[in-house]
Amino acid sequence: MRLKGIKVGFALTGSHCTLEEVMVEMKRVADEGAILYPIISTAVDETDTRFGTAAGWKEQVMGISGSKKIINSIVAAEPIGPQQLLDVLVVAPCTGNTLAKLANAITDSPVLMAIKAHLRNQRPVVLAVSTNDGLSLNAKNIGLLLNAKNIYMVPFGQDSPADKPNSLKAKMDKLVDTIEHALKKEQLQPILVACE
Repeated sequence: MRLKGIKVGFALTGSHCTLEEVMVEMKRVADEGAILYPIISTAVDETDTRFGTAAGWKEQVMGISGSKKIINSIVAAEPIGPQQLLDVLVVAPCTGNTLAKLANAITDSPVLMAIKAHLRNQRPVVLAVSTNDGLSLNAKNIGLLLNAKNIYMVPFGQDSPADKPNSLKAKMDKLVDTIEHALKKEQLQPILVACE
């Protein structure tokens, strides 16, 4: 077990088309022995889409995490810092909206508060990008975050260059590897990869 006993905050944001794939990786993190602390954005908490219902996603998260209470408010996320609750915080999927706010120090959601609270302890945050504007308006924010202390990226690439040339998506199957490296204060390489 590669993550045995590691306390992993696992935050989900509203890239709803990616949530099914992320659930597989969340289970893989749990199967590697991690203790999961689930955190969800308001979009995941409240929005039903063609990809699934909010209630359905929350049920899956609770099943994978061992029925821990889901952190779904700013107030509930704030103690992550002073209580030093986590060893590492994963944001998967990490939307362009979350990237932009994080890069500009905006804390207006449970996930962003969790990141802010966790970073005060100088501990790693792992971002698994999933955004349609990664090579346009969000490119500068990705650049800022690539240079930020204690921020690590799951390797990513263009997921649909012909149809969505600005879209970037993390290779979710690299999540456990990225967590392992981040815990050692290392960025998994290469960061830019081909996506199928």
